[in-house]
Amino acid sequence: MKDFHELDCYKNSKKLYPVIVKVAKIYPREGYQLGDQTRRAANSIHACIAEGFGRSVAEFKNYLTRALGSNNEVISHIEDAEAVGYIKPETAKALIEKYTIVGKQVYRLREKWH
Repeated sequence: MKDFHELDCYKNSKKLYPVIVKVAKIYPREGYQLGDQTRRAANSIHACIAEGFGRSVAEFKNYLTRALGSNNEVISHIEDAEAVGYIKPETAKALIEKYTIVGKQVYRLREKWH
């Protein structure tokens, strides 16, 4: 593998980022902080993958661990947004399903990277 752009977890998290930005725009004013945290965490997933790629195996795995943490943070924020009525349950469910897949991809990559 020559480039982080080839990694499925990178491609999928990068594709989901604009979706999160769009969804967070509909939050009311009092939800700005939650939207901002969600956007930052979503951006962090693919940014950590890109930043860590090409470093030592141990360093890259550390960056993948951070990406997985950010992925879990996004899921938590989506759950919070649904709980307070900022997003519809079906929107939350679809996003959580997609981020769960990304999380599994990051986890598997971290476990298999050598």
